Amino acid sequence: MSRPVFRFAPSPNGRLHLGHARSALLNQDMAEAAGGRLLLRIEDIDTARCTPEYERAIYDDLAWLGIRWEEPVRRQSEHFADYRTALDALIEAELVYPATMTRGEIRAAMAEAEAAGTHWPRDPDGVPLYPDRDRLRSPRQRHRVAASGQPFAWRLDTAAALARAGGGLSWQETGMGPHGETGIVRADPAAWGDVVIARKDVPTSYHLAVVVDDALQGVTQVVRGRDLFYATATQRLLQELLGLTPPVYHHHDLVLGDDGQKLSKSRRDTAIGDLRAAGMTPADVRRLAGL
Repeated sequence: MSRPVFRFAPSPNGRLHLGHARSALLNQDMAEAAGGRLLLRIEDIDTARCTPEYERAIYDDLAWLGIRWEEPVRRQSEHFADYRTALDALIEAELVYPATMTRGEIRAAMAEAEAAGTHWPRDPDGVPLYPDRDRLRSPRQRHRVAASGQPFAWRLDTAAALARAGGGLSWQETGMGPHGETGIVRADPAAWGDVVIARKDVPTSYHLAVVVDDALQGVTQVVRGRDLFYATATQRLLQELLGLTPPVYHHHDLVLGDDGQKLSKSRRDTAIGDLRAAGMTPADVRRLAGL
């Protein structure tokens, strides 16, 4: 029987904090308990914000915490061809479309609709859903826009994607969602509307890259923060469209600041490096992280 495969996948766009420590340590604890493997993946598709300095700090912080991972480390910026292959499959199936509306145009469309008394739908994070305009173009018009040279993002045609995938999308949850969801959880990708799958100059987004990486690396157990619980629905849809085997998911509690908000990489008081410099031990950090 193959061993379960876990992964910790930070982005090097800031310093790791207590929330990251909790997730990394929990991944290692669960991997050891299951006799499994632990992978480290660097999610650096945002080449403008991710830096080598932050990446080196990730390795230093995790090693200091006692995290042990398998080599080699997968760096997403080195695998754009893998994501391009998946994107091309979605383009060929006419399940994505080029979206050109700017944020200002979206706000204007929303203001006009709401002024007329029409409620504008929002996703679970409260972000307004993308308008229908670009999705309603014909395949020929979509191709013309993609070839025009103007900036655009590839958005998932969620209605078409759900029709292709069929009903009954769900995932196995061994943790717990924000409202106590556990066990077999029904996926509702439509709640997120037509999410960005890639951009003209970057052939992927978080959603696409993460499902491709998990499949290529043979990840069987995804252990991550509860803030990503509902986003799992979009990822399950992409897995279904691309014929990828879904892992088991475990969403854990977040470490919150004194203000009750999710920690940010800009908060110096919870950065692992600063806690280490202040004389704390890995055991102290484990305790502060709630483990």
